[in-house]
Amino acid sequence: MSDKDRTGTDYEEGSGNVFEDLRLDDADELFTRAQLGFKVYEILKKRKLRQREIGMLLGIAQPDVSHLMNGHFSRFTTDKLLGFLKRLEWKVAIRISPRREGERYQTIDVVL
Repeated sequence: MSDKDRTGTDYEEGSGNVFEDLRLDDADELFTRAQLGFKVYEILKKRKLRQREIGMLLGIAQPDVSHLMNGHFSRFTTDKLLGFLKRLEWKVAIRISPRREGERYQTIDVVL
């Protein structure tokens, strides 16, 4: 459902998941990968590593490092991204609970 802003321009409020808003089939999975990938990216940026160092640390080739650092997270499986977090010495906790109507199937909470 769209609304109008102060200038009269139509807009539609997003769901918080751009992949869902685009009506992609695997929206929850893509959103999960994006959240995990962005966390990996943030950790690596803070460490100020060169791409060669990142590749050695994560056990991936330079082209994959480039994809990761350019935000192409859908190129990596959720398992691969979780493996990167392990190699970066970050703990990942998975919580399973019943889904309420209207709730996403997968959510990521980052605790610092």
